[in-house]
Amino acid sequence: MEMTLQRFGIGTIRQLAGGAVLPVGILALVAMMVLPLPVFLLDTFFVTNILVSLLVLMVAMHTQRPLDFSSFPSLLLIATVLRLGLNVASTRIVLSEGHTGPDAAGKVIEAFGEFVISGNYAVGLFVFLILIIINLVVVTKGAGRVSEVSARFTLDAMPGKQMAIDADLNAGVLTNEEAKARREEIAEEADFYGAMDGASKFVKGDAIASILILVINIVGGLIIGLAQHDLPVGEAAETYVLLSVGDGLVAQIPSLLLAISTAIIVTRVSKTHDMADNIGRQISLSRAWMPVSGVLLLIGFVPGMPNVMFLAAALVAAAAGYWSLTKERQRSTDAISAEAVEESDEARPDQIELEEIADNAPISVQLGFALINLVEEDGSGALTSRITGIRRQVSRALGFVIPPVRIRDDLALDGNAYRICVGATIVGEDKIYPDRKLAIAGEDARVKLNGIEVKDPSFGMDAIWITAQNEAEAEAHGYVVVNPESVLATHLSQILHKFASQLIGQDDVQGLLDNLSQTAPHLVESVVPKLVPLHSLTAILRVLLDERVPVSDLRSILEDLPPLAARNLGAIDAAEALRSRLAPLLIQQIAPLNQPLPVMTLDTELEHMLITMVRQSGEEGLILDNSLAEQLLRKISETSEAMSATGKQVVMVVSPAIRRQFAQLVRQHIEDLTVLAFTELPDSRKIEVVATISGDAA
Repeated sequence: MEMTLQRFGIGTIRQLAGGAVLPVGILALVAMMVLPLPVFLLDTFFVTNILVSLLVLMVAMHTQRPLDFSSFPSLLLIATVLRLGLNVASTRIVLSEGHTGPDAAGKVIEAFGEFVISGNYAVGLFVFLILIIINLVVVTKGAGRVSEVSARFTLDAMPGKQMAIDADLNAGVLTNEEAKARREEIAEEADFYGAMDGASKFVKGDAIASILILVINIVGGLIIGLAQHDLPVGEAAETYVLLSVGDGLVAQIPSLLLAISTAIIVTRVSKTHDMADNIGRQISLSRAWMPVSGVLLLIGFVPGMPNVMFLAAALVAAAAGYWSLTKERQRSTDAISAEAVEESDEARPDQIELEEIADNAPISVQLGFALINLVEEDGSGALTSRITGIRRQVSRALGFVIPPVRIRDDLALDGNAYRICVGATIVGEDKIYPDRKLAIAGEDARVKLNGIEVKDPSFGMDAIWITAQNEAEAEAHGYVVVNPESVLATHLSQILHKFASQLIGQDDVQGLLDNLSQTAPHLVESVVPKLVPLHSLTAILRVLLDERVPVSDLRSILEDLPPLAARNLGAIDAAEALRSRLAPLLIQQIAPLNQPLPVMTLDTELEHMLITMVRQSGEEGLILDNSLAEQLLRKISETSEAMSATGKQVVMVVSPAIRRQFAQLVRQHIEDLTVLAFTELPDSRKIEVVATISGDAA
């Protein structure tokens, strides 16, 4: 036998035994309504009923939120059936054995009956009726109404809560498991309040049944006692009224306790404290207790009043107010101490803050200590206004709002140094001198100035940092003089154009869609996200911005996307297909509409050779011989610089078959050169071929 228990498992036996208790108990309740019970068992069940009611009340008082006691509706039903079963069993004994004396139905019923009646049957009946009224009219009715309203509001709020969970899940705030758990909690909450709405009807029905059972016991007992057992009227009334009131009271007190438990459960709001702690925290206000003490003190001095009682109550209220004031001062002292500890922690030299090592700003400019004067403490200053103007200009050129630029000091930098970061990546750095100006040499500059010789950080041109006294001389000798904040702002503008694809995110694209939806709501709704998800559209726009193609014409982009989405093109191929519609936006920024567009082309033989190479290399891109690549890049660079010297920007035009691969090759060495396919040139624009690049040694 011992080996069998070990093999089967003691835990399994306990689980089976625990699972069998409830079904056996319910069967026992049903049996009580049919089978006669011994008086000893009846007393035992009455005591058990009171125990269960008190236990449920204590659990309800210490529950922090209703769902923590989600089994309460089922427990309430079982307790109600227990009381009804006891009523049936006790009624059988009262009517059948009541003529033998007050102890016929057991010691519990006799004790409760004598305690309430105390020799006066009318008083006992009225006390019992008052308990019924308190239970039925006040507690049960109020709890039922609260349960009904809570169930209704909980069901009405379910769709909104579900949508909030879906939104948090889509935003990445919740994981799938967390979202599933929250959905289950919402469903459980709705089921709980719905069950409570029905369970409160059990308590109401039980109170009504208690009245009817009392009447049946008294009337039926008198009839049986007078007709069957020939008892005198006084003796029959004394015996059966005592038994009936005792029976009703034994059942009504647990019913009242459960009704109070129901009201406590459905009126719970706090989620962090139990009821006693919650009430204690909220009524411990010295400014409430002190006026109460004063009013009671005044009443205590009124002649004819029970002065001692009111003065004692005033003293108790004053003591409670003093105790509350002490607690409030203690909490205030603890809060100040906590703030002091926090400030001391901040002042500790060995304390490292997260902000010191993690900067979530999309764009940031870090300044050396000598450049701090370019920015005022209130966020104004020459540099700040210049950067704001640059952001506005680049945003208009590219078609989306450039994120704010965070300007901060960095003592680790050289005094005159600055650093430009996109995210956490350093993308540009140089030095400027706030007490000097940068003189950039022009074509006519022949005189060498005194100063700090450098390269312009934006275009790499020869320049000199000169003092303010030499500004007039520099301009007279053909130099272009620039303020230090303008040097940094121009460098930042170049960085923003170059890294625009890293600055646009899904939130920025959603903002563009929201703006477009004001004028074309059906277009936006039909494309995003039905045909093209938001992340796919963001990837396409990033590819376009990577080659400095503006995305300001979002309407045209969305109109052309549906057929591309049907072909399942990737972001790179989709962006390439959209370029022909968006190229005019780029071209109008390069050359005015009334002027011809300067272009470079490839020699026909060279272009055919490059097309063949692209077809042979496939996904590997354009792979050229080092000498040939060097010749092409040198000639393209020379032509581009020559046109820049005349104030014009040249564009490279090639076959659509090699445009993307050729642009990748050129962009690695010449960042500012725009490469277009000849199919992207508008028919309305005049073209001026300024150079034809060949592959020969000459």
